[in-house]
Amino acid sequence: MPAFPPTFADEVVAKPAQAQFEAFLDEHRAALNACLDGLTEEQARRSLVASRTTLLGLVKHATFVEKVWFDEAVTGRSRAEIGIPAASEDSFLLDDEDTIATVQHAHREACEASRRATASLGVDDILRGHRRGPLPLRWVYLHVLRELAQHCGHADILREQLVNEAVGQAQAEDEAAPPSRHARAEGRPAR
Repeated sequence: MPAFPPTFADEVVAKPAQAQFEAFLDEHRAALNACLDGLTEEQARRSLVASRTTLLGLVKHATFVEKVWFDEAVTGRSRAEIGIPAASEDSFLLDDEDTIATVQHAHREACEASRRATASLGVDDILRGHRRGPLPLRWVYLHVLRELAQHCGHADILREQLVNEAVGQAQAEDEAAPPSRHARAEGRPAR
């Protein structure tokens, strides 16, 4: 039997719409944050595509997304006040201080702040702080879910490339290594 994501659970299906939105958002938030687990700092920063997108940059951008839609849009504070770039494309840029640990931590904190910001709101409440203009929370949930799902897909592909590359390098190194003393003693062929 295939394993289903947590959002397939009966307890999620039976919840009101807002709780379902939060469950789906949290599932994608966690998946994106976890894409960095087990990687080296070099792997997390490596760009494998022409856009220079990196896994570390994707998670840093997801932090920006949380702050735009659940701080700026909810509170009306400016991006400068929040401490995020004015332009979305700049949110992917990495500083020397950005590490897997710091970016994951900042992302988790932003997600928690997002949950707090929407806890007293309803899905039909209008958020007036975003530069696009007034939007219902329901639309914001759907927009952020779409963006996170897209970035999770990007992260899956980038991570697969990095992991396969590392496995391939390890196999090549293993094959290039001289046979061990034990292999020679056991009569296994030399490579």
